[in-house]
Order: sequence, then C-alpha cells, then structure tokens
Amino acid sequence: MTEYQHIFEEVKKGARKLTGITNDQVNFVLHNLAVFAVENAPFLLEENEKDLQRMDPENPMYDRLLLTEERIAGIAGELVQVSALPGPLHQVLESKTLENGLGLQKITVPLGVIGIIYEARPNVTFDVFSLALKSGNGLVLKGGSDANHSNRAIMSLIHQVLENHGLPTSAFQLLPPERTSTKALLEAVDFVDVIIPRGSQGLINFVRENAKVPVIETGAGIVHTYVDESADLEKAAAIILNSKTRRPSVCNSLDCLIVHESILPNLNELIAPLLQKEVQVFADQKSWEVLHKHELISLADESHFGTEFLSLKMAIKTVSNLDEALDHIATYSSKHSEAIVSNTQGHIDRFLLEVDAAAVYENTSTAFTDGAQFGLGAEIGISTQKLHARGPMALKELCSYKWVIRGNGQVRD
Repeated sequence: MTEYQHIFEEVKKGARKLTGITNDQVNFVLHNLAVFAVENAPFLLEENEKDLQRMDPENPMYDRLLLTEERIAGIAGELVQVSALPGPLHQVLESKTLENGLGLQKITVPLGVIGIIYEARPNVTFDVFSLALKSGNGLVLKGGSDANHSNRAIMSLIHQVLENHGLPTSAFQLLPPERTSTKALLEAVDFVDVIIPRGSQGLINFVRENAKVPVIETGAGIVHTYVDESADLEKAAAIILNSKTRRPSVCNSLDCLIVHESILPNLNELIAPLLQKEVQVFADQKSWEVLHKHELISLADESHFGTEFLSLKMAIKTVSNLDEALDHIATYSSKHSEAIVSNTQGHIDRFLLEVDAAAVYENTSTAFTDGAQFGLGAEIGISTQKLHARGPMALKELCSYKWVIRGNGQVRD
C-alpha cells in the first residue's frame, strides 16, 4: 500500500474540494474538455495507435480499444450531454419537522472517492471523469496495460483543462498499469469508498473475490433474445442482426438466440443476414438439423451457452415453449439485458415480469442498454447486481445521501 498511499491520500483530499464547485463551473469544464478533446484528436489517435500496435486485430478487445476521429467526436458529444443534465447534488429527497421542533432533511451527496478498474476501453476514462466531476466524486482509475498510452493521453488533457479552471487535478488520478496498483486499490479501505470494475466476467470475479473495498459489479453481459412462436419474423431478423452486429464487442451484444421450435422451418431466413455479416453460429442439435450446411455454422456444445462472446459469434438454443426459454435464461443469464420478440401479449407480460435482469426488452434490440440511449448521459457502467444501483449507472447512481438536522437547543429525554 505504501507505494500508492500518497496517491490515494491526494485524491481523498482533492475530492473534499469538489463539494464547493458549482454546477455551472462543472458544466463549463465539461464543455471545454469536449472542445479540447476534438482539437487534440491527432494527439489522442497517435497515442492510441501505440496501444493498437501491441494488440492482435482479431482480439475481441481491439474494437473497444480503437479510437477514431468519429469516436472522439462522439465522446465530446457525450461530455456536452452530461453537462446539460441537472446536477444531482444537494437535492432534498425528504423534508419534515418533528414534534420537538427538529427540522430534518435528507439530501444527496457524493459517494466520495470511486475506484474504477477497467480493461482496454479508453473512452471509459472520459466517461467516468465527466460523471465523477458532475456528481462531486474523486476518482482513482486503473486501466489495463493494453490501453496505457491512450489513457495517459486522455488524463493529460483532463488535467490541463482542470488546471485552466483552477480545479484540483489531485482529485482525479490514473494509476500505473502494473498489477501491484490493482492490489493496492482493492485494499484502499481508508481512502476509496467504492470500486466499480468494468470489463470481462473474469475481471469482475477477480475484483469481487479480492476487494476489501465495497464493490458494485458492472459490465459482463450474457445476452439472450427469445423469438416466440407468434413473432413477426421480419422484425425478429432486424432485431437479431442489430443486437449481434451493431458492435459485437460491447456488453449488450447478443450472445444466444433462443427460438421456439415452430420457428425452425424459417430459421435459415432468420439468420441469413447474420451469415452475410460473417457471424459464426453454434447451433444446438434441433437447429443444426434444419440449417443449411455453411462454413460459419457448427454444432454447439455446452460451453457455447453462458458465454459472453464479445465478437461475431452466437449460439442458438431451441425450446418448445416459453417456460423452457425462461429456464434457459435463468440458468445462463448474467442479468444484464434480455429480450423477447413476440405478438402474444401474455407471453410478453410473463417474460418482462419473470426474467431477472437489469434491462428487459419487448420487440426491440438489446443494443439500447446504454446510459446515453436511456437519456442519462455517459454511464459509469451497467450494474448487474441489486444493491444500490441496477442497469446503466449515471449521475444519480453516483450519489448517496445524508440527513441534516437543524435544532434550537433540543436535548433528548
């Protein structure tokens, strides 16, 4: 701990100064950072290329690591969007006066210092900074070594903008990529209030099993879409294609297509658009028997179910009724995002009620599980647990509350 303790101490000290910053100041900083990021796109792309050169383009993480001018412009747009959101702090959640004259108010406050452990996703550095600043939280970032050059470049821009506005850079720090810093962060009990891992199930499991600091689990998505017997197959094909191929490396991407057995005669037409996009399909026995032989289609084994592929790969499971579909999801879901395509209202209602996930969908793509899409601005992650926050975690989810009691000499009997 001693090697990193001074960093944690500085972040904690700097975070205390954030409570005095007005919402207008925060919004001005975020606007300036958005402009600064676009102006410095060549610098960011140059540093990002150093990371890309060390990663195999076939690695599912490559797309997440990649920055482009278009993506930087999108990040800048999200910074502006966050600035336009109402400030979450100092909101009165409850107010009352007791019989003894004590005035009570329950008001929103920052969580304090948030630790983020994430893999090769440099956009996260921008996203979580904007949310932390807007919600008054200090931030300790631990990115993966795969994105080290990109993350350091982004943090240098953030610090420059903060310095220009006379705000404490010490409240927002990026740890070195070494694993020793991960261990230190997980054990920083006196300095960090909560840790949020963003990445693979393996990363999340490691953080949960080794952290001494409280953890909010986010990120891992084993996503299903169930095509019911009454489904509009044209809509289903478009939904499946979008869910799987829009950005296959993200956590809301489709991993397992569940089909009612009555759909099997139309299954080849249903997945044809996927094959055109070179999606590799692992089909269970029943679906395998009806599918045309194709180099991208192979027989599934048990390992293909409950897998987050993060690439152009997908499993197919055949069921004979809604109960079997619900059982399959309950067995393999990571409780992230699940969808049903159906025209039977009773089946839709049961699915939405009974499926245990942060986001459940009726006749639409799971690609919408995203803070920006939900109108929340940038997100700090998709929480798949049930304590404190669930689904896209944005500004409100980065706040706690405290009770303020005002009296005039009252003492308790």
